[in-house]
Amino acid sequence: MDASSAYLLAADAVLALHALFVVFVVLGLLAIFAGRVFGWNGIRNPWFRLIHLAAITVVVVQAWLGEICPLTTLEMTLRGRAGDAVYPGSFIGHWLQTMLYYEAPAWVFVVCYTAFGALVFASWFWVRPRPFRT
Repeated sequence: MDASSAYLLAADAVLALHALFVVFVVLGLLAIFAGRVFGWNGIRNPWFRLIHLAAITVVVVQAWLGEICPLTTLEMTLRGRAGDAVYPGSFIGHWLQTMLYYEAPAWVFVVCYTAFGALVFASWFWVRPRPFRT
């Protein structure tokens, strides 16, 4: 395997990790709400809830600071080193435009991330996690 192929493979791995992160954040909240409705006990796991809240908090803080996600930066750096095409802007913005032909100014994503983060935060009160065991 040459260096270019190795960089592309690493970039694709970072892309997959980034996609899994997004799926965790989005489906995690859906699972919390569904768990409340269907009485699933697992969604009250305090570690799952804390990691989920921390994940969306990182996204919201980055959005408010106008920072690009480090996973996006790493992926683009790896693609650039491989001589592959890179995309400007954020991961979500790029893939929404690619999949849905949807363009929006950066502030729209800040508002969406903030609203989603507020829902995750509110879920702590609507679907209380179990206490951490000591």
